[in-house]
Amino acid sequence: MRKIILAAALAALCGCGANYEWGSRAPADRRKVSVPTFRNESGLQEMGAVATRQLLREIQREGSFKIATPGDADIEVQGVVKSVSAGSVAYNRRMIGRFTGFTMSCDALVTVVDKVSGKVLVTDRPYRAETTFASGQDLTTAERDASGRLADELSRLVVDDLTRLDWGKDGDSNGKEQAK
Repeated sequence: MRKIILAAALAALCGCGANYEWGSRAPADRRKVSVPTFRNESGLQEMGAVATRQLLREIQREGSFKIATPGDADIEVQGVVKSVSAGSVAYNRRMIGRFTGFTMSCDALVTVVDKVSGKVLVTDRPYRAETTFASGQDLTTAERDASGRLADELSRLVVDDLTRLDWGKDGDSNGKEQAK
């Protein structure tokens, strides 16, 4: 009985493995990435720098790509933080400020350039990241902490798309991203 179960499990795993792809689709000669500091058009100070720092961390954490200097990179990820906004979601009658829970969202545009071929692989792809936070007594500190989590979410979305980019047969992307 154990042999039958083991054989069935191995057959199922082999069948699943045929349609699943581990890691990035990027060819080996397109794995070095540079990320210039994102331009910040939002009203939140330093959001472009925070988004860039978190994107670099996420690229390292994911592991398919290596961080490189702009002169040594195969790929360049350029970004613009267009806006950051906050809104209230929780209300407390007993408190003077009354609003205690908030949402924060960030809209950004990202362009991916293949520096080897000179092709623009992705042009101004829009991203929207969201998080929630509680204000407590210090709304400024709570917003600053939330901006880091917002940048984390944005970086995960960008790196997920970067690993799914359709590079085509010869290592050049055809500019299309895989449908989710």
